[in-house]
Amino acid sequence: MQVVVIGAGLAGLCAARDLVDAGHSVTVLEKSRASGGRCATRRIGDATFDHGAQFFTARSAEFTAMVEQWITLGIVREWCRGFGAGDGHSRYCGAAGMTTIAKHLATGLDVRYNALAFDIRPEGGAWVVMLDDASRFVADAVVVTCPIPQALSLLAHTDLEVPDGIRTITYDKTIAALVVVQGGTNVPEPGGVQSGDAVFSFIADNHRKGISACGALTFHANAAFSEEHWWNDADATHRLLLEHARPWISDATIVDHQPKRWRMATPRTIWPEQSWAQRQIVLAGDAFAGPRVEGAVLSGRAAARHLLT
Repeated sequence: MQVVVIGAGLAGLCAARDLVDAGHSVTVLEKSRASGGRCATRRIGDATFDHGAQFFTARSAEFTAMVEQWITLGIVREWCRGFGAGDGHSRYCGAAGMTTIAKHLATGLDVRYNALAFDIRPEGGAWVVMLDDASRFVADAVVVTCPIPQALSLLAHTDLEVPDGIRTITYDKTIAALVVVQGGTNVPEPGGVQSGDAVFSFIADNHRKGISACGALTFHANAAFSEEHWWNDADATHRLLLEHARPWISDATIVDHQPKRWRMATPRTIWPEQSWAQRQIVLAGDAFAGPRVEGAVLSGRAAARHLLT
């Protein structure tokens, strides 16, 4: 079976990995220049930032077994067991940043980067995936793991009957700031703060987290702030975010800083099943059965299982 997977986030990579392991031919199309999706790690000079997903938990037996294997391989490690008072439940992160997980999953796969798919249509009993450069891929099946609005636009020339519960899924936005600092800050151990104030949903000290050689703070504005300021001047919004971040930066010197925006960061509603399929097209991703790293991984694997049964 020839399969095209659209999206090299964790869902797409896990689907591709399981399909390849089962002996099928898989091509992964990724519009960006790297895999991982929101499991994203960026460098600014000597500083390293996780600027998307900050950590993950393992709740199911299936995912826990995968995480234990990743730990053995040195792909991930335990960061902490809760923020603030803590709850004793392990929070994991990529050993060298969250993108470490994606790089591991992508090893040995045929991943085409800077490959923007814009259309899927039927042709002679198969599916044709069209790219923006007019190239085309013919497949027996297609796994679509991009955010739902993008997935629906890809399906515009099919007659698939996607349920309203999927069609109506929308996403919260996230505006972020990456700040290189020198000196002590007010971000407490273990280097992460959830919902620390009225503006930020998460603040990470990537140096304390263990992925950065120097001071590197990630600030994620919450959904309300991000929605309110999304269409404002980007530079002015970034300066405003830095002003709100000052109490956490404290007396540390700001060496450098960059903005980052996630237009479809977190699905507001979730389709209860791990994937959805019709006529050898499967939709998967973190909008299915949980907007977490674990949810994305299990959704991708569920997509592969559907095609293998």
